[in-house]
Amino acid sequence: MTKITFINANIYQHQQQDFQKGQYFTVDTQTQRITAIGSGQPTEQGSDKVIDFQNQYVLPGIMNAHTHIANIPTYWTKKKAAIKAADAKAMQTMFAIKNMQDLINNGVTYIRNVGAAYDLDIPIKIMQQQKMIAGPRVMTSGRAFTITGGHGDSSGIEVDGVDEMTKGVRQALKRGVDNIKLMVTGGVLRNGETPDDIQFNADEIRAAVREAHHKNKTVATHAQGNAGVKEAARAGVDTVEHAFDVDDETIAIMKEQGTFIVPTMNAMYAIYQYGEGTVPDWARNKVIINIKKHFASIKKAAAAGIPIAMGTDAGTPYNGFESESAYEMQLYVDKAGMTPAQAIDTATINCARALHVANDFGEIAVGKIADFIVTADNPLTDISILQKDKAVYQGGVCVHHPADQEVKSGIGC
Repeated sequence: MTKITFINANIYQHQQQDFQKGQYFTVDTQTQRITAIGSGQPTEQGSDKVIDFQNQYVLPGIMNAHTHIANIPTYWTKKKAAIKAADAKAMQTMFAIKNMQDLINNGVTYIRNVGAAYDLDIPIKIMQQQKMIAGPRVMTSGRAFTITGGHGDSSGIEVDGVDEMTKGVRQALKRGVDNIKLMVTGGVLRNGETPDDIQFNADEIRAAVREAHHKNKTVATHAQGNAGVKEAARAGVDTVEHAFDVDDETIAIMKEQGTFIVPTMNAMYAIYQYGEGTVPDWARNKVIINIKKHFASIKKAAAAGIPIAMGTDAGTPYNGFESESAYEMQLYVDKAGMTPAQAIDTATINCARALHVANDFGEIAVGKIADFIVTADNPLTDISILQKDKAVYQGGVCVHHPADQEVKSGIGC
C-alpha cells in the first residue's frame, strides 16, 4: 500500500461551483481512492509521499459520455483511400489504442463508448484494466443496435421488432457490454436519411430499456429530430445523444423521466468548420440545415434544468480524441449559455450520474476514485484553459504531465 498526500491544492467542488483554496487530500494508490481531504495542512500521518501542488487547480478527470474509440476521425481526408484499403479490424484496433493514449494525455480519464465495430471496445477495456495499454477507463456498448438498413448498419446489429430486440440485447449483455446503444433516428453521416427519420418504434425501445435495466445497465439513444427525442425519452432511456430539436413538451417529458442529454456539439461544428470539400455535400448540407437549431435546443434544455452530460461523438470527421473534449465544454459556454462551472459539471459530476457511476467518479471527495487533472490557471476564468496541456492522474498516480512543466516537489510523473 502506498499513501500519497497532495497539499496546497485548489480543489473544484461542484456544490459550491468554485475551487476551495488551500486544500489537501490523501490517496491510497492500492485502492485508488481518496481517504482524506481537508483545509490547511493534513493531520493524518503515515503518508509515504507528499506532493506540493503549489496552489494549482485540481479538478476531477474529464469524463466523455459519447465516443467511438475505434473510429478514425481523419477517415474523410485525403488519407481515406489508404485507410479503406487496409484490413478494417486491424486498422480500427490500432487506432483505438492510439485514441486511448490521446484521450488520457488530454485529461480524459473515463469514457462511455457508444458503438464499436466488432465489439472492439470490450477487449480495449480489458487491456486498459490490465495496464496493457494506456487510456481512460471504458464503459462499453459493443456494436450499436439499428433497424435493418438503418443508421449505423454497416458496423452495428440489425434488429426488427420486439422479439429480435429482446434477444439482441440479451446477447449483448452476455458478451459483457456495460451499456446498450440504440439508433432511434436517422442521422448526418448516412445518405438517404435525415435526423427526423424515425427508425426504432416505441415498443422496440421499451424492450431494450426493460432488458438493460433488468441487469442494471444503461441505455443511450442516438436521437436527433424532435419526434425521435420524445419517443426515446418517453420509453425511459438514460441518455439522449445529440437532441437537435428540443421543445417544451420534450423538456417536460425529460424532467419526468430523469433523462440526460449528451449534446455532441463539436460533431456538428467540426463538419461545419472543416468538412467542406472532404465530407460529402449531402452530409454537410444536413449540418448546415440543423446546426443552429441544435445549438439553440441545447441552450434551451440547459436553461430549463435538463441535466447535460458532456460527450463529443469522438471519431466523427475532424472530431478527434485530443483537446476536443475540453473544446466541447467551451462550446457549452460559447453556444449554450453555460457558465464555466456548469460546463465543468457536464464533464464530471453530471457525466458520472448519467452513467450511473457517481459512487466512484465525478468529484474529488473521500471514498471516490482519485482520477483528476491539474492546471496552473483557473478554468473558471477561462474555460479554454482545459484545452492546454495539463497533469493527469489516475488512481492518484501521475500518468501525464505537461512537457514544459518543471518537475519539482514530485509534481511531474
